[in-house]
Amino acid sequence: MKVKFTKMHGAGNDFVLIDDRCGDIPWEDYFLMTALASRRIGIGCEGIILVQSSEVADFKIRFLNPDGTEAELCGNGSRCVAAYANRIGAAGKNMTIETECCGVVDAELHNSGVCVWMPEPTKRDYGLSLNVEDQTISADFISTGVPHLVVQVQDVNNIDIDNLGRALRLHPVFEPDGTNVDFVTFKAPNRMAMRTFERGVEGESGACGTGAVACCVVAVETAGFTLPIKVKTSSGYDLVVDGDWRRRKCTGLTLSGPVKFVYEGEIDLDGLELGGDVD
Repeated sequence: MKVKFTKMHGAGNDFVLIDDRCGDIPWEDYFLMTALASRRIGIGCEGIILVQSSEVADFKIRFLNPDGTEAELCGNGSRCVAAYANRIGAAGKNMTIETECCGVVDAELHNSGVCVWMPEPTKRDYGLSLNVEDQTISADFISTGVPHLVVQVQDVNNIDIDNLGRALRLHPVFEPDGTNVDFVTFKAPNRMAMRTFERGVEGESGACGTGAVACCVVAVETAGFTLPIKVKTSSGYDLVVDGDWRRRKCTGLTLSGPVKFVYEGEIDLDGLELGGDVD
């Protein structure tokens, strides 16, 4: 089964996008999707995004992590898929996108990038103290469509993100599904830098849109920041989070930033397979 795809990135967060409006892609095949996302035996990406038909919006997206699991939402993925959907004729420059778990979101194409309207933040749990790696970590938890643990640090470049990020991502407090972990350095009044250990990627991502929103909500609601805020990603790109922040309660949030078409291609799904255990 040969499938056409487009490789894109949003602020360094890279994706494989496929037009599945006919419903032919076997997205429920866990091993096949994992192989497709593999950087060694497939195309390689931080997420596979399918554009599917919708009865309530211009189109529906299905987002699959590199480990084959399905994610509730992806901010940068939503921005990339908006540009992709416009290119393939699935939507105009202003569009509605049906998501699997977060309802319908809006997106708009600009000359400088793509803006998406994000779900309302929920499940705030600020001021947590978590014991990991023989230390106590102060952090704030919030869901911006997906769960995020925001950890303020002096310098995001001086963090053992693989070990500490994994320990926090798998902390018993967040069982059974775990959480994404954002390490952030606040640079008042309206700038910050962040790095994310991403659930499903199981490592550091090039950028994280829902994580950028999470960090900005925490900054406004706990540290006196005001919107809009520029967030520097680990790939060096800027994301902009804006919205209403009256009475220090964030709502109506948007995520804006650059997207890039990298290349197009065709892959034979029948030729993809994961290797077995080493004897």
